[in-house]
Amino acid sequence: MDTRRALLAALESGPVSGPALADDLGVSRAAVWKAVEALREEGFAIESGDDGYVAPADPAYCAAGVEFGLDAPYAVEYHDDLSSTNDRARTLAAGGETDVAVVADAQTGGRGRLEREWVAPSGGVWVSILTRPAVAPARAPLFTLAAAVATADACREAGVDATIKWPNDVLVAGAGGESDDHRDGRGGRKLAGILTEMEGEADRVSWLVVGVGVNANLDPEALPAGATSLRAERGEAVDRRRFLARLLERYAELAADPEAILPAWRERASTLGRRVRVETPGGTVVGRAVDVDSPGALVVETDAGRRRIHAGDCEHLRDADAR
Repeated sequence: MDTRRALLAALESGPVSGPALADDLGVSRAAVWKAVEALREEGFAIESGDDGYVAPADPAYCAAGVEFGLDAPYAVEYHDDLSSTNDRARTLAAGGETDVAVVADAQTGGRGRLEREWVAPSGGVWVSILTRPAVAPARAPLFTLAAAVATADACREAGVDATIKWPNDVLVAGAGGESDDHRDGRGGRKLAGILTEMEGEADRVSWLVVGVGVNANLDPEALPAGATSLRAERGEAVDRRRFLARLLERYAELAADPEAILPAWRERASTLGRRVRVETPGGTVVGRAVDVDSPGALVVETDAGRRRIHAGDCEHLRDADAR
């Protein structure tokens, strides 16, 4: 562990003196001081007290702030603004990095599925998680579902009753109830979206990047139609540092236990049991969504029998709209 991470870990237990930390790590006091100053410059406002260095009571939204107390195996790389956290994570992957969460306060070139534009101003939670899971490429979609579950759970812990529309849209029910939710086929107002990219060989994933965009402390007026934000739903801002830390921790839990992903996704899904219309590369499928199979295929009961759909745009329908 480098001096920076060791200092953050030590600060979790309370004040720590520079000499004691230097002795524990086998480094000079000057090295400890440099680590303290680097954290301060990063935005992690360490104070100096009679008992030594003290962590800030309310850490800022920065790399050290997210890493402080984080129970997940990720280093955090933070940027005030970035074209795309996914693109940056891909660059890190090409350089051999892994287990990195790339975070930006704002993105200027964010994108969603099918190269759709993703509005990503300051105030949201924009993160891409780079890992190298020991799985075959065919199982990679499970990690997209894991990210959806992790995001929904973080939203719920923040007080917003989020659900998942297949495969990975995180939604909140409309204020007018279920009937309003189905007017645009979305099934609710969109809180977050996920974009997964990977590179692999026939039998293994070389690297996997899961990008998550959450409309955290944003005004709905600045968002596309049909979208909402955590702040709008809660009536107050969310602590982005704590929210992101919880999302990363939950994702790490699920990534370490792939067998738990599908059951968790089913429990949070708003799609299952609904009439749906899915636009797929092979045509339109209409029926009732009855299950999700590994590695994330939607099972739809149609008039002609069951269909397993691996990719497509899913629209929730009222029964009267199913045609």
